[in-house]
Amino acid sequence: MIDDGRPLFLQIADSIADQIIDGDLPEEGQAPSTNDLARFYRINPATAAKGVNLLVDKGVLYKRRGIGMFVATGARDVLRAERSTALADRFLDPLLAEATRLGLSRQDVIDLINARS
Repeated sequence: MIDDGRPLFLQIADSIADQIIDGDLPEEGQAPSTNDLARFYRINPATAAKGVNLLVDKGVLYKRRGIGMFVATGARDVLRAERSTALADRFLDPLLAEATRLGLSRQDVIDLINARS
């Protein structure tokens, strides 16, 4: 996971988000601490905290004072919606634009997708 060319804190945030989406970190379950993440990935705790704070800012994680970080109720839905939008922006919009250039209808595109499934 670490060192895919993106900043480490983004990779940390995505790793935690992946665990939430996959159900490995359930809603209201305790998330790894920044110190645990720093030790595991051998990075600076401030870098791990920056990744965790991205998820706190999105409302995906929250802090229970003196106990640690926890996954918020509804976090999985928030992350799935965010990633669905990113998927459409990154892949579907260019696909539909190219299909239009080629004179393909939406049904033609659906048929192409179904042929690959």
